[in-house]
This record gives sequence, structure tokens and C-alpha cells, in this order.
Amino acid sequence: MIIRALTWNLFHGRDFPPNPALLTCRSRLLRITESDGTYVQVNRDLEREFAAVIGAGDWNVALLQECPPRWWGSLARACDAAAHGTLTSRNSLGHLRSRFARLNPDLIASNEGGSNLTLARGAEIVEQRERVLRPGPLPERRMMSFTRMRIDGLELAVANLHLSAGAPRRAQAEAELLSAARTAVEWAAGAALLVGGDLNLRPRDTDVYERLERELGLRGRGDEGSLDHLLARDLERVAPAASLPPSARELRVDGGTLRLSDHAPVAAAFRSAGAPPPRGE
Repeated sequence: MIIRALTWNLFHGRDFPPNPALLTCRSRLLRITESDGTYVQVNRDLEREFAAVIGAGDWNVALLQECPPRWWGSLARACDAAAHGTLTSRNSLGHLRSRFARLNPDLIASNEGGSNLTLARGAEIVEQRERVLRPGPLPERRMMSFTRMRIDGLELAVANLHLSAGAPRRAQAEAELLSAARTAVEWAAGAALLVGGDLNLRPRDTDVYERLERELGLRGRGDEGSLDHLLARDLERVAPAASLPPSARELRVDGGTLRLSDHAPVAAAFRSAGAPPPRGE
């Protein structure tokens, strides 16, 4: 069978228009919708919009980062998927943060609190584990979500990551990725393995992906300028990782086009290593 995987940083459930002039103080403070005649920028809860886009996607496994924890149940239901959520940073007093985020998501922004959420369609989740990669709170806490699932007889282990961001913390992110990947290989215990998420490391800036392939057999980095990747071990890549076009995360609302998140979803397709090719290939 073909395993289709998606990774997407949800930007804490907010929109991000391509026109920066729409990101105004009056929108952030007063929740006034801005428009340039083509795109709109809104400051309201977008749970249904994100659920519609993710639910319509063609995937078996979705690795989501910067996901509002209050969305775990609704996204799983909208996608008819099993779910494994892991809290990351800024989640103290989560109930109060969630209430404020519903009222003004742009003002609270990342201070709502974040999580990694792994969704599995047509699969049974048989194991859920977590590992702290960076304890936080300063710099913020980084976690690995490890999920073992069975999909049509294939046992698949998935490590969902969101690593430290910014050029000054590149070495830190590299150390987090290497540590997480080694743990994921150990925990996978011979099962096919997918390691992905918002890794915050562009291949053009680091040799860590070559090290992962050489030392752990994890292959399949994305574009040279990409931060989001889907690396695989004991899986054969059928379609290389590629960012989806802007239209994949755009909706028509309030008389204009709403673009969700500041990241594009990245998708790839795999099959079990050694499996026969699909008919016609």
C-alpha cells in the first residue's frame, strides 16, 4: 500500500496573508477584518477552517505542529482519524489561555500554548510515547511525539518534531534532531519509521541531514530552503517531499481569500521497503 504523509505547522491556528500590509494594529487589537481586494486578514477563531482544509487532504498520517491543544478532538473528528497529542510550550493555565485565544487569537498568538498532534487515518494507534528534547521554559520546551500505528498490516512508527528556531540556535536544533532521531530509531525497534515536522533546519545551511542518512538510514530531506521535512527509514519513497501550493491552504471567506498559517504543508508518499510497485508504475 501507499502511505501518504503530511506535515504542517499550523501557526497557532492563525491566518497569514501574503500582503504584510494587512497585518495591522487595528486588526490585532480591535479584531477588524482587513482586505486588499484579493486577500483578507481576520482575527478570529479558525478551528473550522483549519479542520476543513486538513480533513480534505489526501493523507494517511499527518504531523501537525503549533496546534492549539483545544483543537485535538475536533481535528481528529473532522479527519476521522486516531490522534496523539503532546503539549509543547506555554501551556500553564491552559484553560485561561484557551478562552483568551478564542476571543483574540492574534493578540495572544503563540502564548495560547502549543502542541504536536499526530493524526492517523485508517490506522490503529498501538503506542504513544513522548520525550523532552529541551526542557524550557527559556528557550521554550521542545518535545518529540512518538506514535506507533498499524496501517493495513504495516507497522509504522512516527516521530513528530518542532525544533528550536533561528540561526543563533541552529546548533541547538541540530543536536535536538540527532538526539530525537536516535531515540526514534531505538523505540521503533525495527518498524518502518517516519521522522518529520518543522525541523527549523534548511538543508543548505547544515550537514545534519547527511549525518542522519549516513548514521541512521533516515532519508528524504525536502527542498534546500525548506524548514519542514519528512524523513524515512525502511520505507521507499514514491513521491518526494514537496510543499503544497498556496491554494491548498486557502479558503474564500468574507468576500476574499483567506490563507491559513505562515507555513505551507509538505507532503510525501511512501511504500514499505521491498514491496512491489503499484500497478502501472
